[in-house]
Amino acid sequence: MTTTRARAHSTNGQPHQKDADRRSTGRTRLAGVLMILLSLMSAAGCYVVFSWWLPSDGERLQDYRAAESCSSRTVRQGPADCLSALRLTVEKTERKNGGKSWYYEATLTDEDGWRGRVQAGGKEGPLLRELAPGDQVTATVWRGDIVVVSKDGERQNTPDAPRDELQMNTAVGVFAALLAAQAFVFGAVRLARPRAYRSYLWYPDGNTLLTINFGICFAVGLLAVWIGTPTWTVPAVAVPLAATAAGVTRYRARQRR
Repeated sequence: MTTTRARAHSTNGQPHQKDADRRSTGRTRLAGVLMILLSLMSAAGCYVVFSWWLPSDGERLQDYRAAESCSSRTVRQGPADCLSALRLTVEKTERKNGGKSWYYEATLTDEDGWRGRVQAGGKEGPLLRELAPGDQVTATVWRGDIVVVSKDGERQNTPDAPRDELQMNTAVGVFAALLAAQAFVFGAVRLARPRAYRSYLWYPDGNTLLTINFGICFAVGLLAVWIGTPTWTVPAVAVPLAATAAGVTRYRARQRR
């Protein structure tokens, strides 16, 4: 009688174990699907960076550098693709809440009624933040925006001025590509081998690799901006470093397993 009950208990336990394994496999494959979706989203972001954002900013910067000087009368007729210097007076200044931080906005006018606005946040220098009503400034206008403000010999770009920081745009695109590749590999392994993916754990391995890749892209992009190297140097340096980091992370995961 005791033997019969023991066998019955053992037999009844097998289906429960199979159900648990099936649920675990299903959750693993679902996580794999979500990772692949993340990979597709990141790949789409990479495409947007290299097909639209980077070319758009690059073309705008080239147009700005190639713009010629024109009279103030041209600017008053409407936005023009030329550089015009206007003598303006600070009409008013405001301190506004931008959500996570505060920024300053100054309204500039001239005697003919032309009006423009400049904003200054934490990244801009002290000139824009220290403007006060009644100050006389010289403003350079391009395409209807004030791109440069000068006062008492001090000259400063505004946030509307095209920035020569295309290397950072490229770094964003490279990071999106690395994230897409990482998420795809981690997701594909979960779909193909739902019971043998321990060497591709997102925590801590995937999260660590993601942090390293972000640091690599940010550091390489920032260094490229400081040195002034071409945009292609960013992926040329960042991708091999990221591949090395992936190899080291994979090796450590296998050793730990």
